[in-house]
Amino acid sequence: MSLRLLTAASALVMTLSAAAAHAQDFRALAVQDLTKAEEEIRQNHPALTTPGVASDAFRTWLDNGLAQAQGFSGRVNSGDSHAYLMRYYANGFRDPSVRIDPTFDLLGPYFATSWAGVATGWRDGKYVVTYVQPGLRRAPQLGAVVTECNGVPIEEFAQQKLDLWEGDLTTEAGRVYSAPYLLWNRNNPFARGVPQTCKFQSGRGRPRDVTLEIQPVSPQAMEAAYRATVFMPGAEPLAIEDVGGRPWLRVNTLADEADWRTFNTQLEGAVDSLRGPNGFVLDLRAASQDEYTSLRRAYGVANRIWSPEYTVSRQPAAESITYRATPDNRAWFAETLGRMEGDAAFAAENPAVIEETRAVVEAFDAALAAGQDTFSLQGRPAPADTGAANPVQGPVVVLVDQGCAGACLDLLDLLVQLPNVRLVGTATSGGSIFVEPTLLRLPSNYADLEYGHKAWTGRARGHLQPYTPEAGLTYTGNPADENAVKAWVATLF
Repeated sequence: MSLRLLTAASALVMTLSAAAAHAQDFRALAVQDLTKAEEEIRQNHPALTTPGVASDAFRTWLDNGLAQAQGFSGRVNSGDSHAYLMRYYANGFRDPSVRIDPTFDLLGPYFATSWAGVATGWRDGKYVVTYVQPGLRRAPQLGAVVTECNGVPIEEFAQQKLDLWEGDLTTEAGRVYSAPYLLWNRNNPFARGVPQTCKFQSGRGRPRDVTLEIQPVSPQAMEAAYRATVFMPGAEPLAIEDVGGRPWLRVNTLADEADWRTFNTQLEGAVDSLRGPNGFVLDLRAASQDEYTSLRRAYGVANRIWSPEYTVSRQPAAESITYRATPDNRAWFAETLGRMEGDAAFAAENPAVIEETRAVVEAFDAALAAGQDTFSLQGRPAPADTGAANPVQGPVVVLVDQGCAGACLDLLDLLVQLPNVRLVGTATSGGSIFVEPTLLRLPSNYADLEYGHKAWTGRARGHLQPYTPEAGLTYTGNPADENAVKAWVATLF
């Protein structure tokens, strides 16, 4: 047995053993976790002391959402159902900075317990058929629009089945990522499974009823259906290709575990062609990571192409940062400072970071001593123009989609200010002003709460504001058809 299979099997045994040991306790564990999450957010989240629209969702949902989620707790009888209820409560804040993720891995993006051999995608404000299992009889046509299921209008059906359980349907990203699950059973006891019948409309014809028959489930089939609907990174998310005589930089991840050493070496070797008059494509689809190191990776790509001397004076100012003055938030920074100072190599290489963190801890102490709820610190000002010339001669096409989130958005804040750069593709995710995550293990040990512990109140890009390509630069085809995407991008040069 391979190491990967052995590890997966061991994890599954441990998860099942834990589930068996606590089978009668999942409801109580869910109530306990919800209560702790609400308490932590109420006591420490900066949204509760940040005025304006950025905090409205928190004030509205904090208690109402808790009551709703606790009302569902009677149906929590497994790890899966516990994970769904935690996700429901976290997603209700309508803010990507708040997450409650399971500490075990059972519900991947391709998971389903049953389906009808059909997947749907979110296209131009409609749910359309994007995949039909080969050989499936009496199936809807590819491209057909779903108008209703089980006699329920499809928007109402989607809201009941997908919203908050699978994603935030008030956002384009939430629609896109959850759309394949519209007709699947994902083992969510709080929502509908595979519908019995749905109406599908092809072209201008009348919608026709289709009875959906349950088909065998396999990981390969579900992954193929999902990948036929939503762009997902391939085996090499970091790569440089030649497409139509131009470099195509594939940066479909910002994760630390990606092979950055090899990619950066390739990038440095290709810098002359990237800076040449033909131009290049920077593909940032699905680059969604949000750790501090993710931003460093993202800026590293830009600096290798344009040079640090040129990009430094184009970086936007950090502006004002607002902190909520609580002992727990102060402890996070104090513990972080202690780890920094205790790492001799880090301390030697990053004295400015340590000094900045020490100033934050001192500001916490002063605010707490004065009984203040919040305090603000001025962020990094915009650097002075170095006078360095732009080394990139040709046009640059930056390709994005709903998967560009977190550090990817911070990189776009820089890229959109550079000459000859055009943003193309589809709308990105919207970034929260509540940044830098606190991670807290909830009492059950089955889930972690994550939330941004400071408010970037001075950021030029608004709360939850996505980047949206201009008219003529928006891709309207199948996002999972790489040949079609590349052919469309070629028309932009």
